[in-house]
Amino acid sequence: MLTLGLNEPGTLVSKAADTGEARSPESAWIDDLVAANRILFDQGIVDAFGHVSVRHEHNPARFLLARNMAPGTVEASDIIEFDLDGNPLDARGRAVYLERFIHAEIYKARSDVMAIVHSHSPSVQPFSVTHGVTFRPVCHMCGFLGRGAPIFEIRDRAGHATDLLIRSNALGRSLAEALGDASIVLMRGHGSTVVGPSLKHAVYRAIYAETNAKLQSEAMRLGPVTYLNSDEAEVACRNVETQIERPWALWKARVANGLAKTA
Repeated sequence: MLTLGLNEPGTLVSKAADTGEARSPESAWIDDLVAANRILFDQGIVDAFGHVSVRHEHNPARFLLARNMAPGTVEASDIIEFDLDGNPLDARGRAVYLERFIHAEIYKARSDVMAIVHSHSPSVQPFSVTHGVTFRPVCHMCGFLGRGAPIFEIRDRAGHATDLLIRSNALGRSLAEALGDASIVLMRGHGSTVVGPSLKHAVYRAIYAETNAKLQSEAMRLGPVTYLNSDEAEVACRNVETQIERPWALWKARVANGLAKTA
């Protein structure tokens, strides 16, 4: 099995687990980022598009993100280190995600954010384009939605003829401003970006945002909806998210076979 650790800043080095050498904490950390990519694909949050990053464990001015590729196929050797302007430190000719500025500018603006998921999950997207409807928590598992998700309107920052992508630091900063202190921001006609205090939290929130969207859409078809109020959302988030390890272990076990085959 081949795992990766960190050597000098920006340089990822491989370590063979079958040599008997103990796995480093850095290797486990990168393994979790690889697993996060696979989990989000397995759970239908990302497909060929979308990405997940984690802030550097030892340097808050750096983050890790895969090269430009489908998340479901990410391996440890695909992980690249970036600075907070979105510059890859050791790309070695590998293409990087255009929308890395989403990650760079949110990490720059929010010191509490340790991981970010950007996706186009299908049940969430309609809430980014529907007037008069706020994406709000309808169940205790989704208290992280708080008072409701803000919406980023790219037309307000870049005009009426864009491809809706976050192509620059300036647009990344605008998205971070729209996110504010929330855990999720919807991107009109594009998708959503979810943040968390750990990689496991960000993955959990991205998955349960999709769950909430399905439940909210169904509830709205049935009649008037009773949403969690702000206090309920705060308490539910605080208490439910103490159990992050439970779903993480389940989701990671589901993708473990595929990870073993690529190791």
